[in-house]
Amino acid sequence: MPESPHLAAKSNYGLAWFLLAVAFALHVWDEAAHNFLTYYNATALALYGRFPWMPRLDMSYKTWVVGLLAAIALDFALTPLAYRNSLRLRSLAYAIGVIQTLNGLHHIVLSIRGRSVGSVVFDGPAPGVYSSPVLLLASAYLFWSLYKTSPRRTVVPPASTTS
Repeated sequence: MPESPHLAAKSNYGLAWFLLAVAFALHVWDEAAHNFLTYYNATALALYGRFPWMPRLDMSYKTWVVGLLAAIALDFALTPLAYRNSLRLRSLAYAIGVIQTLNGLHHIVLSIRGRSVGSVVFDGPAPGVYSSPVLLLASAYLFWSLYKTSPRRTVVPPASTTS
């Protein structure tokens, strides 16, 4: 007998993965719409001026957007594996959840501070702050889904013995 859709939805982390990919795409749009790269490059150059041994990490718009669009496309491309509860994808899912949690918190902290470094002050909220709560919620949902679908939590019925 085929598994019911309700049981299938509870046995994988696909929806949580998909929602985090959507939240990440929204976050990238939020950053682009609020001039993130200008502040990022100014911060990178200020840090390079203070620490000349650091590599220069400033980027062009094309490099930035192509890199992020590739990451978003990869997230969506891996969604079917998350729906299959792929064990190989689980460690990457945890890593992405941590990265996106830190990303969301970082934007919120920058908004509270009003600047990234002393010489780079925001004209309002930090770019990306509006979508940060969505990123945090989606990351939390991914962690919860990974926990709920953990192979260690799966009950395996004992093998039947016939005599």
